[in-house]
Amino acid sequence: MIGLLDELGPAKIPNRDLKPVRNPYSWNNNASVVFIDQPVNTGFSYSSQAVSTTAAASKDIYALLTLFFTQFPQYAKQDFHISGESHAGHYIPIFSQEILSHKARNINLKSALIGNGLTDPLTQYKYYRPMACGEGGYPSVLGDSDCQTMDNALPRCQSLIQSCYDGGDTQTCASATSNCNNAIFGTFSRSGKDIYDIRQNDGACTPSYSSQFLNSKTVMKALGVEVDRFDSCNSNINGNFVSAGDWMLPIHRSIPRILEQIPVLIYAGDADFICNWLGNRAWTNALEWPGKEAFSKAKVEPLRSVRGKADYGNVKTAQKFAFVQIYQAGHMVPADQPEPAMDMFNRWISGEWFSK
Repeated sequence: MIGLLDELGPAKIPNRDLKPVRNPYSWNNNASVVFIDQPVNTGFSYSSQAVSTTAAASKDIYALLTLFFTQFPQYAKQDFHISGESHAGHYIPIFSQEILSHKARNINLKSALIGNGLTDPLTQYKYYRPMACGEGGYPSVLGDSDCQTMDNALPRCQSLIQSCYDGGDTQTCASATSNCNNAIFGTFSRSGKDIYDIRQNDGACTPSYSSQFLNSKTVMKALGVEVDRFDSCNSNINGNFVSAGDWMLPIHRSIPRILEQIPVLIYAGDADFICNWLGNRAWTNALEWPGKEAFSKAKVEPLRSVRGKADYGNVKTAQKFAFVQIYQAGHMVPADQPEPAMDMFNRWISGEWFSK
């Protein structure tokens, strides 16, 4: 629901009066968009049985989409693109993999999009220090001492993540998460900057009224929700995923097989810290797949919308794989750069950057 009302839906809730205001840059302008609160027990979704892994969540998503297209068969033959951001760097590949594994499916999956995601922690964690210390296109937000602290923490962090990658059990992967995050994010917190946008001071972001809107009795009744309240984040669910070792899994290893069947777009706002563009660019370049050489040799092209007066980012694409950097955007690209995000989305689903 946050994606719907704060980012790319047909309306936003920008003011205290909680009145919806049309979003001229909605992705609905050129597509029908279904927004899903998941995993279960987040947002308005609910279940008596919680999930704590991406693999388990993928079963729920496949079941939901199958039921949706059964209930609304008029949409089943239309192109379906699956998209998400942040931990969707885990969700979208595994959800896509689950959908594609069913030959007799009624889901016409055509592509996958991931915005500022965490997909290859071993590669991406190397780029926290560079991003925080002035190598990501913005001034350093940490002093030399803290930058050195991050450098010093990296070898142990890398070793722990590698152990998880090498088939470590739940405890090994969970330990990698707690150790790495305490060292990296704990140091970053001393910057006083927002982990989702290094241009902003922590806590200084634009207020969101969407949760208040969704918790109004009138809205809840109109939607027919069956839970007591809407919470944009569920810390218990997050903790369960961390404890299950899900955070540090090598999800990128699923991408080559997905690329055999559908195109994949990785995009990143370049002011985000937690899933920054440097790390996302690095893992897409390092990915082992048949198109690796073509992708590495592909030219980085500037991006500009039809009405734009300046480039809003750049794209590199080869075969069915693309990476886009969006300028002056944090963790939630459609919120920070709505028109460029819409332009990118429309160009992607039109097939401009891949062969249909």
